Amino acid sequence: MVFRILADPGLDVILSRIDHDLADKARSAGCPCGGALHSARYPRKPRCGKDLGSDWRWRLSFCCAAEGCRSRVTPASVRFLGRRVYPAVLVILVCALAQGLTCRRRAILRRAIGVDRSTLERWQRWWRDSFPSTRLWRAASARFLPPVDTAALPLSLVSRFGRWCVEAIVRILRFLSPLSGPASVSSCRLR
Repeated sequence: MVFRILADPGLDVILSRIDHDLADKARSAGCPCGGALHSARYPRKPRCGKDLGSDWRWRLSFCCAAEGCRSRVTPASVRFLGRRVYPAVLVILVCALAQGLTCRRRAILRRAIGVDRSTLERWQRWWRDSFPSTRLWRAASARFLPPVDTAALPLSLVSRFGRWCVEAIVRILRFLSPLSGPASVSSCRLR
């Protein structure tokens, strides 16, 4: 099922469109100093088991045009989870699928996706230990009734957003997008 979602050509189009909409909103809001924002996108080299296309090679970002400011404004993203080298969709789906698998099946999943064992373990530690303490989760967790089982993250969270389909994955990526901005990098240690 994860391979079907990742192979869906519509997913890339939807995620790119959402990221461009988020970037347009950030640009129209302008810099906090009042200056205009100019494009200052920067290169990304996301790792994945497939070619993600040229749009994934750039992170949308802006730089203030005001003399003396030059502040960078990087909008939220549904494609990238902060400074991570793997796409956000992969971090979510692989960790959710790895829960409850035998060691052998987990190894098969890792090889199929191209994720190292230590990387998968680090992601799972982040979901278990760091994610529940993020500002996003502390603010949003009370809205889930019954409560989401934090010991079973991210699988328990994914199941709240619907079936294993593109629409459900897009909903969870939108929910997690505040973690993709620079303000969240320090509280979101995951590569």
